[in-house]
Amino acid sequence: MKVGFIGLGIMGTPMAGHLLDAGHTLYVHDIKPVPADLTAKGAIPCPSGQEVAAAAEVVITMVPDTPHVGAALFGETGVAAGLSAGKVVVDMSSISPIETKEYAKRINALGCDYLDAPVSGGEVGAKAASLTIMVGGPEAAFERVKPLFDRMGKNVTLVGGNGDGQTTKVANQIIVALTIEAVAEALLFASKAGADPAKVRQALMGGFASSRILEVHGERMINRNFNPGFRIELHQKDLNLALSGAKALNLSLPHTASCQQLFNACAAQGGAAWDHSGMLRALELLAGHEVGAK
Repeated sequence: MKVGFIGLGIMGTPMAGHLLDAGHTLYVHDIKPVPADLTAKGAIPCPSGQEVAAAAEVVITMVPDTPHVGAALFGETGVAAGLSAGKVVVDMSSISPIETKEYAKRINALGCDYLDAPVSGGEVGAKAASLTIMVGGPEAAFERVKPLFDRMGKNVTLVGGNGDGQTTKVANQIIVALTIEAVAEALLFASKAGADPAKVRQALMGGFASSRILEVHGERMINRNFNPGFRIELHQKDLNLALSGAKALNLSLPHTASCQQLFNACAAQGGAAWDHSGMLRALELLAGHEVGAK
């Protein structure tokens, strides 16, 4: 398949690499120079999203936030300017469900299908091609693009119509944030009480409290490895979507709001680019104790 890929960051680069490894022709664009390992595999750099869209059958965007997707799609030399009827636009970023529905209408008006397909799994999942992919859009377009999804992820689900993929991702980010907070509190409690947090985590991994976050992010907390797989500033963006959506729906999400405040505290300490497991540091500041300290 002729595929376009726009956004070659921490997540986008390995995702694009898997498509190249599968033998697809890949047209790529980013505001930064295209990574050399992609061009070495045969990726074709393009100076604009317009040229990517003109060359490709399916165009994928993987950029940080709602305004970036809007610019990539509808800027002066954006994807929309290069589309012709029958193509598919797939946004794999994590953005506003409300704006997603508007973007879909604009792409549909050009005779093209639109899928919102945000992912979960972080840098590790992107590199391992084990991402969870949550898709909103028409079933026929989903079936057409699914062979590409299967090269980038393992758990691929068509949730519903346009916007439903993004709604699912917001729900995912609520669960992830609250679980990070729970793991951080538990390890902090254990450490302050004098137990070895590494041994506590090992014991908990065999019980009902076991989770992927306890496994991966619990280890990050114990090893104090806060180099980003998924940056706090990006999780702040996702929780902003959750809280603004909750306001529009007349919902109260009190613990989501608490997690956002802890992320805000990390950002105030210069930690916007820490991995989101670094939420632990805000709790440590409140406790006057670091996990693992004697």
